Amino acid sequence: MSHALAGLRVLLGVSGGIAAYKGAELVRRLRDAGAQVRVVLTENAARFVTPLTFQALSGNPVRTSLWDESAEAAMGHIELARWADEVLIAPASADLIARLAQGQADELLTTLCLACAAPLSIAPAMNQQMWAHAATQANLVTLRARGVRVFGPGVGEQACGDVGSGRLLEPGEIVEALAATRAPRVLAGTRVLVTAGPTFEDIDPVRFIGNRSSGRMGFAIAAAARDAGAQVTLVAGPVNLSTPAGIERVDVRSAQQMHAAVLARAAGADVFISTAAVGDFRPASVASQKLKKTDRNSGLTLDLVQNPDILAEVADLPQRPFVVGFAAETHDVEAYARAKLERKNLDLIAANQVGEGCGFERDDNALLLIWPGGRQELATASKLTLARDLVAHIAHLRAARGAAA
Repeated sequence: MSHALAGLRVLLGVSGGIAAYKGAELVRRLRDAGAQVRVVLTENAARFVTPLTFQALSGNPVRTSLWDESAEAAMGHIELARWADEVLIAPASADLIARLAQGQADELLTTLCLACAAPLSIAPAMNQQMWAHAATQANLVTLRARGVRVFGPGVGEQACGDVGSGRLLEPGEIVEALAATRAPRVLAGTRVLVTAGPTFEDIDPVRFIGNRSSGRMGFAIAAAARDAGAQVTLVAGPVNLSTPAGIERVDVRSAQQMHAAVLARAAGADVFISTAAVGDFRPASVASQKLKKTDRNSGLTLDLVQNPDILAEVADLPQRPFVVGFAAETHDVEAYARAKLERKNLDLIAANQVGEGCGFERDDNALLLIWPGGRQELATASKLTLARDLVAHIAHLRAARGAAA
């Protein structure tokens, strides 16, 4: 099957920062996807990686300066700007983002961005505090308003030792994000409601019952639905993830809060995708003060009550959306998933195995899709790839249902 980037002419800009080393792998991934690649390095980027590396990987000369007499004899920067179908900057440093927002053209890469009519995408990479700074966020608002697409950043440990938002997405994720911008908008005009992450059920002011869901799958599905043209609302449990651009996010903590948020919005949705790992039970009462140990050998008994079944209630609505559930199981995955599909009257269920080494807290996954009359296995891949496959399948099933009506 041809890739969405096959034959695409991608002008890759690399700005200064330690993440510049990932640009080399990004060139390889882009070429593997069938794209033609030309590379422009800022002078600071060339302090981290050499032009020769990118020339060898891209198969094309690398530009680093407006003051290249041989290239600029024929207005080389204008030729490059006209050549590109897409401009991608990865990594995009805080400094480069600021200069793009100001419309500066003080070196080759920013000059190209002003001179080029092709779509511009950036993949930020910087220290977590720089990413969170009001100036950076204001610059991103400006760029997004101009139509610039922002991929990431990721969350995790950084080269400086900090942990948080600001990591450059992995090269494969950037390629997938760029490909998604050129994918068919199979959910155009559709309103999609997604739940993601865990729920936390408080025991006292400092303790809670929770689970290991990271929310990554749900956030990936929300982004994939957006890329497919949908208007997306994301109801998120307590997770440490950045909101995908263009998506309305509603933050909740407990299952009851998620229940209220979903039921308030479900009637207006065309598709409901329940990715959240909602707690089945909650403490019958929450202590107003931290519970203390009274005896070293004594235990603690919690009286638990059942939480509302959000998925089943949405499926039972008189004007129900297309309802997609998830089944995370440690064993007998297909059997449990089929039973849940039938018991809750779902249109589609996505099942996956969880436990040590799979499922939660990972960047990849594998899914088994089951619907009345069919099944399909999605092999292990990044969660964003799986999300796009799932969204495409939802669109196909809805279209088939419409044709049969």
